[in-house]
This record gives sequence, C-alpha cells and structure tokens, in this order.
Amino acid sequence: MIYPWGDSRRFNSYTTYFQRQFGGRVQKISLDAGFTCPNRDGTKGRGGCTYCINDAFNPSYCQPSKSITQQLEEGKVFHQKRYRRANRYLAYFQAYSNTYADLQSLQEMYAEALSVEGVLGLVIGTRPDVISDEVFEMLAELRKAHYIMLEFGVESVYDQSLKRVNRGHDFATAQQAIARANYYGIPVGAHFIFGLPGETRRMMLDSAAIISDLPLTTVKFHQLQLFKNTALAVEYEQDPTILQLFDLETYTDFIIDFVEIFNPTIIIERFASEVPPPYLLSAPFGSMRYDAVLQNIEKKMAARDTYQGKYFC
Repeated sequence: MIYPWGDSRRFNSYTTYFQRQFGGRVQKISLDAGFTCPNRDGTKGRGGCTYCINDAFNPSYCQPSKSITQQLEEGKVFHQKRYRRANRYLAYFQAYSNTYADLQSLQEMYAEALSVEGVLGLVIGTRPDVISDEVFEMLAELRKAHYIMLEFGVESVYDQSLKRVNRGHDFATAQQAIARANYYGIPVGAHFIFGLPGETRRMMLDSAAIISDLPLTTVKFHQLQLFKNTALAVEYEQDPTILQLFDLETYTDFIIDFVEIFNPTIIIERFASEVPPPYLLSAPFGSMRYDAVLQNIEKKMAARDTYQGKYFC
C-alpha cells in the first residue's frame, strides 16, 4: 500500500521528505558554535532544563573551541566513514540555543557554515523565546538561495510541565514562534518529550491533537531519559516515584497509539532519542540504537495494520 505521503512506510518519514527535497541522501553535520541558553546564563534562570546535558547529543568532533569550518570538515570525515555516499550536507547548529546572539554574529556564523564545500543549507536548533523578527527576516533572505530549517525545542504543550522542568517559557511562546516562522516561509520542526514529571499517558495522547494543529513541517519525539548529574536525576534519586520511565514495549505501544491520531501531513523525523550509555542514570531502553527502536516500532505497526493518521480527524 502506498500512503498519502508517497511511499509504503507506515509513517510520513524524514527520509522520504529528503528524497523529495534533494533527490537523494543529504547528511546533517552537528555543530557546537558556543551558544548558551537564557535559563543558563541568568537572563531567565540558571541551571538550564532539569533533564538536560547537551554533551550527550554531541558527536566527538563538536567542540566550540574549533571553528565552524573545522567542525564541518571533521564532520564530513566522520560521516563518510559510516555513509560512503555522503557528499552533500546540512550544517546543523545543534547545541543549546543557536539564535541566542546579536544579528551580526549570527550572520557571520551562518555565512561561514554555508561557505563550506558541499553544505547546501542550515538546520538551526533554538528555543522559541530567543528569536526576533530581524532574525526571521535574515533567515528568509538566506532561504532564497539555501535550504533553511528552524527547530524549536517545545518539549510539552502543558505549561505546568514546562515550569516543572525549568524551561523558562510557556507553550504560547512556542505557538507564536512557530506561527512567525510559518509567516516568513521558513520550514519549522519541533521537539517534544514524552514522560516528563506529572504528565499522564492520557495527557500525552491528548497532546497529539494540539501538536497536530501547529503549522509544523517536522517533529522529533523523545522518550524521557534520565541523565547523570542533572537536577532531575537528583530529584529522582531522592524520590523515584516522580517519574515513570518507559520501557521499550510500553513506549512502542504508546507512540503507535499517538501516531494513529497524529496529523499525517507532519513529517516524523524521530520517534525516540539515543544517547551513549555512560550518560544515563536510568533508561530501560536508552542503550539501544535508534535503528533497533525504529525497527521495533515499524514491525509492531505492521502487526497492528496501522499507520500515521489512521484515526486523525
């Protein structure tokens, strides 16, 4: 069966999206350009989100002491060892909030990345509360000649959850930023975490309708993972009842139930997160490679004869 997004996979996949956009493989190369966040530097708070250790997601070549050009060139070598056909790239400004600087600094960093051979565009990860109309305008101008995508860390649609984990912004702020990106014609993705303290399964499933109404191009879904040396880890060690961490089968059943009622026009980039085991305090399937988690999800979707948006209305 061919689904509305144009292939036989049971969800609207990022791979298919890239095939449509570029006609073949394009590899994202992560960057750490030395940014911080307003809930780390004292502007809105200190300590950052209670669950966060950004280094857990950074490849070894990502070091802010290196230039953007050096990181990209080392990233090419890193990915060509794994994917021999990789020769076209997107510079992925991943670590922390990558619009959290003055306009001139942003222009210089983005221009440096785009000047590297083989780089077709930018994917810029940031928070919805640290982007201005002048940055949107600059990105819209870059988009005339390059692929540009924004990724906002939204994490939850529930304000009490955002406050609980020290995000420093509410859901309305995320809605407004996504709407502004859409106004400027910039594709936008959003990250969401399932399993935050205080959120029930019913609440998480109910969020599908809310997220489905956002003008998003892509989403990344993550199961909560508990990282060592975080504020949340300290809380958990004092009182393990504050969290109900997913095991693989429980999460697989949940995410399929979620996807069945989720907007089929929104591309799903990831169903789960993957980090090196040394960072994890507790995560029942956190040491599994993402490919294995994805295979498990797709296998069970086939067994249930279901697909993204089957019950969406």
